[in-house]
Amino acid sequence: MQSFWQNKKVLVTGHTGFKGAWLCQWLVQLQAEVAGFALEPDTSPALFELLSLQHRMTHTLGNINELAAIENAISSFEPEIVFHLAAQPLVIESYQQPIETLSTNVMGTAHLLDAVRRCPSVKSVVVITTDKVYQPSSIQNCHTESDPLGGHDPYSASKACTELVVSSYRQSFFDQPNSPLIASVRAGNVIGGGDFAANRLIPDICRAWARQEPVVIRNPDSIRPWQHVLDALNAYLLLAQGLYQGRQELAKAWNIGPKAEDMWPVAKIIKLMQTQWEGETAVQMEQPEYHENPCLMLDSSALQQALGWQPVWSLEHALQHTVSWYQAWAQDERKLVELTREQVEQFMSERRQPCEVD
Repeated sequence: MQSFWQNKKVLVTGHTGFKGAWLCQWLVQLQAEVAGFALEPDTSPALFELLSLQHRMTHTLGNINELAAIENAISSFEPEIVFHLAAQPLVIESYQQPIETLSTNVMGTAHLLDAVRRCPSVKSVVVITTDKVYQPSSIQNCHTESDPLGGHDPYSASKACTELVVSSYRQSFFDQPNSPLIASVRAGNVIGGGDFAANRLIPDICRAWARQEPVVIRNPDSIRPWQHVLDALNAYLLLAQGLYQGRQELAKAWNIGPKAEDMWPVAKIIKLMQTQWEGETAVQMEQPEYHENPCLMLDSSALQQALGWQPVWSLEHALQHTVSWYQAWAQDERKLVELTREQVEQFMSERRQPCEVD
């Protein structure tokens, strides 16, 4: 992986967000030439700023809803590989801001792809959507990529529409021999240090317990495909690498989720985290205000067969790394740059990659 990514020109949209910051950190460690295009961080603190990434990459502020802005960012940097993470990523906020959610997630993706088709340097594009693109079902089966798209809430609907936009652009504009190859990825609920968004389970737990307050839980029985952010990013990187190398069969939609035994209900996660956290771990129940899908599970066997990718860290291991990160944050923010770098290095040393791509 190091030899491939070294000196590659990589653009990350949404680089000031949680996953975007982890991705940029990893790419910087791989010695890629990284540029980002995003709004200002929308949380305080923000992982991007805690890691001082603005000093280690090209940092451009802009709105994905403005076509001219993203066109300028792409044409001036001339990336070889693009990761599209810019989005409104929260279900509850989508109820409160439905038009902004739809505009950013659907038209923002169209703007990005339209800019890419006018930039000949681009060879590989990975568009990040979500496990929530699937039509909810009363049957608790793992979703496969062929399941119907849908969405009860505006966020899920916007991401299902994003998948259609990607498919349309791929067939309409990127079907020539020299066109960039484009894939979309439907990742599960990623966890890890540095997520400070509201109404997400792990950040809510860590913030509350760091303040010695009870964490408020809405849906203790909800099941999600939990995985560490580095496991999801590992798949993104491998997929982008394969697309760059011309593997046409990879230009499609892919699920990225944990092993079946790591798709836990919320209550089980809380119970484990209570054993790992040093200090008070009170819990308070609250009736949910908005509808949320009670069960989401992913089948990632297609990607495992195509790329040899598989999860590296179990959920228990992922939670241990996450808890240690947040407790370091609560004690001394100066430790976080080194701790984050060490977690990336440890992950790379432990990952299994039976189908290594040259």
